[in-house]
Amino acid sequence: MYFGNVFYIAEKDNQYHYQYYFLMYVKMNKKLYIESYGCQMNFSDSEIVVSLLTKEGYEPVSDFQNADLILLNTCSIREKAEQTVRNRLLHFHPLKRRNPELLIGMLGCMAERLKTKLLEEEKIVDIVVGPDAYRTLPSLIKEASEGNKSINTLLSREETYSDIEPVRLGSNGVTAFISIMRGCDNMCSFCVVPFTRGRERSRDPDSIIQEAKKLFINGYREVTLLGQNVDSYKWEPEITDMQTNDGSAQVNFTHLLEMVAQIHPLLRVRFSTSHPKDITNEVLHTMRRYENICKHIHLPVQSGSSRILNLMNRTYNREWYLERIASIKHILGDACGISSDMITGFCSETEAEHGETLSLMDIVKYDFSYMFYYSERPNTLAARKYADDIPLDIKKRRLQEIIQKQNEISLEQNKKEIGKTEKVLVEGTSKKSEEYLQGRTSANKVVVFPKKQFIKGEYVDVLIKSCTTATLLGESV
Repeated sequence: MYFGNVFYIAEKDNQYHYQYYFLMYVKMNKKLYIESYGCQMNFSDSEIVVSLLTKEGYEPVSDFQNADLILLNTCSIREKAEQTVRNRLLHFHPLKRRNPELLIGMLGCMAERLKTKLLEEEKIVDIVVGPDAYRTLPSLIKEASEGNKSINTLLSREETYSDIEPVRLGSNGVTAFISIMRGCDNMCSFCVVPFTRGRERSRDPDSIIQEAKKLFINGYREVTLLGQNVDSYKWEPEITDMQTNDGSAQVNFTHLLEMVAQIHPLLRVRFSTSHPKDITNEVLHTMRRYENICKHIHLPVQSGSSRILNLMNRTYNREWYLERIASIKHILGDACGISSDMITGFCSETEAEHGETLSLMDIVKYDFSYMFYYSERPNTLAARKYADDIPLDIKKRRLQEIIQKQNEISLEQNKKEIGKTEKVLVEGTSKKSEEYLQGRTSANKVVVFPKKQFIKGEYVDVLIKSCTTATLLGESV
């Protein structure tokens, strides 16, 4: 047995954060180096890819200079994300010249969006694979090793990878993602995801439950049910000649959430991401019934203006969104954490409409948000129908105003926690000191406190004594 690590790049708050994650593996012949960019789905997909390729004799390594195969799992949600990947490829040019047998592959949304164009634009790329074609990687690698460029970007209406046990990359041994569905049917005008990840399809609930049970047995104490729009999860068995479709076997997201929560009271359950049009009171009441379903909802608003929301094809308006927020607070109380995504500078957005986003933030009081200025994506509805007419300097100024507003609200929300005792699941040591532990509350707030005798994976009651914009600080009680 040997320990190695896999390099990840994650985007958060418009910045790219570099981290090393550790992975246990057995000695093999061929060496694989993988980097992931962007959303949680890409991180989850990379775990599937490594699982597939370890069965083909690949050994993950931490240094791309030692690799026989380099894979970049890419994001296409913004132009900046794609440019970051292109810049990263420049680091591999000297290595490719020295070692022509080195294979370089592009996975994920950027690969799906650009297809063969990517092979033409980036000459050192040998393999291009979309999110639904990872099972074909072994044959594509074989074809590329014989000197041919290889590509598979076919989207699927069935693929969920439900039979593949992910290799938990960068695992802290406490928290894990479980992908419950793939794709998106919402067709927001600014978003490329439906074109790069295809239509919605849900995974067999039995496979989800078995994966969650196995994680709990192996010591994990929190799972996050993952999907582009988890609330639209819906699964029903295939109808045969011996069955009737009375709907009795259908499993929706509320049913699934309850099934996972019932595995064990010590297994925390989170989910992401929710769409405001789909999160129902039924889901909220289920969250209320189970203490181990975390009281946190990520509910992206994107804009506080009804006119802009209509142009974005979000299928709700400001009033609808605020009604959903009111329902969350009524059913789950103010202790439920709420976070959001926001895009400023969308096509034709006025100063007054920008102000509506700021005023909505004051009403909702988000605990944190992911905030970006609008980046036009080719072939989306917005790119085809609307002019990207807000100057970049105005976009950046509005974004800074939103970030400043969120920082003020985050600090205000965190100050409310001072004097309260919170149940914290310990995820590991603090990034700043080995003498401190960190974990999260049910509401998804990060808490740091002295280590004492506590260990990773434990639940600890912590009295909150102070805070920063992003972190609660306390003492165990």
